[in-house]
Amino acid sequence: MAEKTVLIVDDEPSIREMIAVALEMADYNYLEAADAREAHALVVDKQPDLILLDWMLPGTSGVELARRLKKDETTAEIPIIMLTAKVEEDNKIQGLEVGADDYITKPFSPRELVARLKAVLRRTTPAGVESPIEVDGLTLDPVGHRVFTPEAELSIGPTEYRLLQFFMTHQERVYTRSQLLDQVWGGNVYVEERTVDVHIRRLRKALGDQHDHLIQTVRGTGYRFSTRAA
Repeated sequence: MAEKTVLIVDDEPSIREMIAVALEMADYNYLEAADAREAHALVVDKQPDLILLDWMLPGTSGVELARRLKKDETTAEIPIIMLTAKVEEDNKIQGLEVGADDYITKPFSPRELVARLKAVLRRTTPAGVESPIEVDGLTLDPVGHRVFTPEAELSIGPTEYRLLQFFMTHQERVYTRSQLLDQVWGGNVYVEERTVDVHIRRLRKALGDQHDHLIQTVRGTGYRFSTRAA
């Protein structure tokens, strides 16, 4: 299984440590944050595969952070499991209404946590993250980190690969250069927006005449991956 990264957001170090040990034993990578501000910075910069989010945090609450993440299209697809000592039914409903994918009440066993985490990841993992995705004869294999056509494997650089993987899993939507920088390079990486244009040109060249038309320039806005005529 491809390695997944889980962000643990809890203000209690002992709980973060317990979860971290459980994740390590289950072969997951993990990041830690003690409050909403630190968590949000890590989400934007590292794009974890799943967030374990405590309801009660100092300052901004976990449920408010979940609401913020789900309203932002650059983070909306990251699954969230709420962790809380609250057992009232209305609080569970509130957590799910803001977009949480599951809800675990403290105290919980590490085995239960990992089992629920795996179930959420299975439900929310899109094509192109673990399984190959094919568009018009162009195939991206995320496990082997390869791109190929029926005729040959393509030679493609690491940044161009990440761009192509993002495009193929987010088809028919226009993205600005700024949004592409956030999604492909990471929110805290400071590079010029025109850097995107350079890598788009390289990607089109790598795809060749047969598939370069899939990456369309949308004048005045950005880029789109589409099988339809521009």
